[in-house]
Amino acid sequence: MAKKPTPHPYSDRSSFERLMLLIATLVQYPGVGHIREDEQKSQFRDALQSVQEKVCDLAASLGIELPPGYPATATLRKDLERLRDYGILDRRIYRWGYYLGTGVMNTEQLQVMLCALESQGKYQGNPQARQLFELLSRRLRGLELETTGQFSYPVRQHLNRAIMETDPLEIVKRGKSQNTLFHQQVTVEQAIASAQAIELSRKSDPYGRKLVGLLQIWPLQLVYHDIAWYLIYEYCESGHLAIGRFDRFGDYCKVLTPQRTLEVQSQSLKNAHQLLENGWGLYLGEPEEQQAELAKTLKLETVKVRFFNPVTEFIREGDCRHPRQKIKLGPKNDTGKIEYLDYLVPLPRRSFQEFMLWVYRYMNNAIVLSPPELAEQHQQAARKLVALWD
Repeated sequence: MAKKPTPHPYSDRSSFERLMLLIATLVQYPGVGHIREDEQKSQFRDALQSVQEKVCDLAASLGIELPPGYPATATLRKDLERLRDYGILDRRIYRWGYYLGTGVMNTEQLQVMLCALESQGKYQGNPQARQLFELLSRRLRGLELETTGQFSYPVRQHLNRAIMETDPLEIVKRGKSQNTLFHQQVTVEQAIASAQAIELSRKSDPYGRKLVGLLQIWPLQLVYHDIAWYLIYEYCESGHLAIGRFDRFGDYCKVLTPQRTLEVQSQSLKNAHQLLENGWGLYLGEPEEQQAELAKTLKLETVKVRFFNPVTEFIREGDCRHPRQKIKLGPKNDTGKIEYLDYLVPLPRRSFQEFMLWVYRYMNNAIVLSPPELAEQHQQAARKLVALWD
């Protein structure tokens, strides 16, 4: 005799559809059910009301008709318990909104991402990263309580700090008026993602090349380097690749008609990064030398610097300072330590100036040996420094 089927609370169509709609709502609206602080003062606001609203909105968008007032918040509360029974939701508090699991990441991967977001928002001044970190921190507060603070502990931080204001909201809060491109950052990022040309206004050029005024460009990428945010871009007219510090552009960004494919955009960005890898620093050179360098017809020149104690060990530690560098150790002294080492790296001439800025950091513990013009430049810089003390 066949066994009688056991009735299931979700065996009828309406109950099954309601449960599927609830799961789909939690997928499409992570954090739904969070009561904002200004709403928490009201004793009559049920967190599940917002869940109910989103379930009804989703049902309407899918063409599923629900009876008026259905599903009730009490019914949804039972459905949420059912999701806990099957491990779809954890058995913990979701006071800061419901979400399923951790999306495409496990807990450890999510922790690494949060550390990176916090660091970029706090030290590099990325407002989007800061806002996203604050949002995720609220949503994950239940997990934070469960792990007694271990989850949000900043295991890693990137301490390089931006030297200028980068967040328009913070600028307004502090009553500071700064006419910089950070006020148009969202527009610039959208233009990058859609391969759209824009017009900017460079307001300053501290290098004295008189590169100020309007320019029409393809924006390629925002990068953080050392102390500031920079924009990698390509001139619309000439195809010349360049990098400019973000705050040296004014509060002006006009979206232009020209648009190209992301494949072309990606190739330009790839070329820019190839130039960065070849050189030293952020200066990408003039159009002619760029073309020759990318075509691999430009001859690189080997720069040779001799470093002395006590900085030799610090230089030796930098195995990956440049992809084509070589380090040659000198003789050892009576204590067994090397007396000096030679650092050799092939560079395009466009990078000489930025490379020398790095050498200058080591003052009397470094001398440039070749090429001759850089050796002479180093000697002249040392003489000028001595003259300042006289």
